[in-house]
Amino acid sequence: MPKRILTGKVVSNKMTKTSVLLVERHPAHPLYKKVQSKRKKFKFHDEQEMCQEGDIVRIIECRPLSKEKHYRLLDIINRAAK
Repeated sequence: MPKRILTGKVVSNKMTKTSVLLVERHPAHPLYKKVQSKRKKFKFHDEQEMCQEGDIVRIIECRPLSKEKHYRLLDIINRAAK
């Protein structure tokens, strides 16, 4: 089974070696076809603590690292302006 890869914006990096990613989707309603906005936050492992708030990053699914952490940092796509 392939591992999930998600792309989104880092909204928090206040924890040690952990950051929070906000993923936004825009699916159409199955019956009415109106485009909806859905958001979900994912905690991911950032070993070198490279991510800053506002960065656009890609994360990949991995084994459970803690109760809520099941992803790790794959790469940073775009750095936030300082």
